[in-house]
Amino acid sequence: MIEQIRFHISELEAMKHYPSVLFYKGNTDLLYKKKVAIVGSRKPNQYARELTHKLSMKLSQVGICIVSGGALGVDAIAHKAAGAHNTIMVAATGLDKRYPSINKNIIADIEKSGLVLSQFQEGTPSQKYNFPLRNEVVVALGDVLVVTYADFNSGTMHSVEYALKMGKEVYVLAHRIGESEATNDLLLQGKAKAIYDLDAFVAKFAHPKSSESILDAFLLYCQSNPTYEEALKKYPSKIFEAELNGTIEIKNAKVYTV
Repeated sequence: MIEQIRFHISELEAMKHYPSVLFYKGNTDLLYKKKVAIVGSRKPNQYARELTHKLSMKLSQVGICIVSGGALGVDAIAHKAAGAHNTIMVAATGLDKRYPSINKNIIADIEKSGLVLSQFQEGTPSQKYNFPLRNEVVVALGDVLVVTYADFNSGTMHSVEYALKMGKEVYVLAHRIGESEATNDLLLQGKAKAIYDLDAFVAKFAHPKSSESILDAFLLYCQSNPTYEEALKKYPSKIFEAELNGTIEIKNAKVYTV
């Protein structure tokens, strides 16, 4: 079901113009988590594909939500590696469409257990001028922007421009000379920082083991020792995060606080 967001999202204040309307499908609890935006080329090389997957997965495993635009290439890899339950996709069409169609299954999964956002009315097709608007929302939602592969004059570099204007840190993968020339140029100009060690980067943003992001109401609920199925239905995103962080444990199909 397509619904309209009726509350203010503080991160979007960084945009040039706060969206006049936002529609969504899925779990809006993800908006309250730490978030990293990951973007890049629709045709990344194998090195970038592999590291995009590893980075997104590692960030998700420590409870950080991955934000991207649902496009081919880097976006789709980041969404899949994070897991549908822990990713936010920002669409460039109305939410009655799943674009690009080749990613329709990924998008459907995110709609069910993650979050899909759009500032476009139902029926809006993919149009050239929609993508910069989509990209600005992606960048605004992320605490930082990670670019894993990009060429000059690409939409990805427009995202970098948004991030720099918003005062957000930009991180890129270190590439060989002649590959991902746009991100290499960002490093040369001092506009981005290189990620040399994935684990060290993830550690900078990881939640502490006490999991401050888990709401007190959730922990109180878990103290009543609900079944795993009950807890999953009531708090679909929080239970995964809490289990990964060691805040709860599952025994005999029941939930216990640690």
